[in-house]
Amino acid sequence: MKSWYFDHASTTPVDPRVAARMSECLTMDGHFGNPASTTHGFGWLASEDVEWARETVASTIGADPRDVVFTSGATESNNLAIRGAFAALAAETGRTRVITLATEHKAVLDTCAHLPPEADVVVLQPTSDGLVDWDALSTALTDNTLLVSVMLVNNETGVVQDVARIAALARSRGALVHSDLAQAIGKCPVNVTTLDLDLASLSAHKTYGPKGVGALYVRRSPEVQVAEQQHGGQHERGMRSGTLPTHQIVGMAEAYRLASLEAEQDAIRMAAYRQQVLECCAELGGIKVNGRHCVPHIVNVTVDGIDAEPLMAAMPEIAVSTGSACNSATLEPSHVLQSMGLSRQEGLSSIRISFGRMTTDEAIASLVACLRRAVNGLRETRS
Repeated sequence: MKSWYFDHASTTPVDPRVAARMSECLTMDGHFGNPASTTHGFGWLASEDVEWARETVASTIGADPRDVVFTSGATESNNLAIRGAFAALAAETGRTRVITLATEHKAVLDTCAHLPPEADVVVLQPTSDGLVDWDALSTALTDNTLLVSVMLVNNETGVVQDVARIAALARSRGALVHSDLAQAIGKCPVNVTTLDLDLASLSAHKTYGPKGVGALYVRRSPEVQVAEQQHGGQHERGMRSGTLPTHQIVGMAEAYRLASLEAEQDAIRMAAYRQQVLECCAELGGIKVNGRHCVPHIVNVTVDGIDAEPLMAAMPEIAVSTGSACNSATLEPSHVLQSMGLSRQEGLSSIRISFGRMTTDEAIASLVACLRRAVNGLRETRS
């Protein structure tokens, strides 16, 4: 039985062009050296590759290369941004409030929950569409606010937030702005200058790059300070110690380079696929789409009266999910959907379908056919 992958929001396959570029940095006949080794050519060549990668990633997000700090992924970047900014600035500025949204990734919510006791963490509830409640944000913003952290594209619903407007409100109170951009690269236009961000988290494996590598954008300005959270060499502008994995960093950069070239045509194709799925859901009836103002790559739906687990079991050839891969071990429904007002049962009846660059017309046809067969079959069983 052929299987079809529709869980690109959890991870994407590495693009073969990316894998080929990475392989050039692994073996003796390639640039395998430690980029921090400054006494010989092996290190120099690896360092040149890393700096090419830094320039490429920076170009993709509209940043200066000196603003890019490489990490192990968006989770580390979120930790470094939030914990690092609080550690560096809370005592100095006297500001202790950190504001975020209940629909954020656990890498942001859990990091905020583990800030020092003096932190005043405010977790805002979104509207039923998953968007920021502007009145609630305006009320929460005070002169004590140090940081506002809201992701650009939600990983479970695909909802796109107006981060530039969030930044403008935060700036009016002198607060810094952080955004998790992991799901945004290659999915919608991203420019950290236009969005007016101070800090932004990036991931490679959501954009056809390798797992285990990401970056943090840190705007170079006296008021933007980040204290390192792991020690051992003062690498990456003194913010993130550790030997840089040249092959992974080059893979991330190549993936971002390809995304900048192909994102527009990918989005057009994904929008057509999304429309086919939505038309199928409308024909079946009793299916609600969760979220508004979404990227075309993610569709999150609640199937009335049918739990997600038996629905997925009835479609063994289709790989979809019930939400974030980071929460897949729990039987609890998505915290994102519950924060949008869905009941526990509605959350348990929801699935996330996410398309990618390698998704084909044949795959979509199989998805629609399987979804129609599974939903109708389970409804017949229930009746």
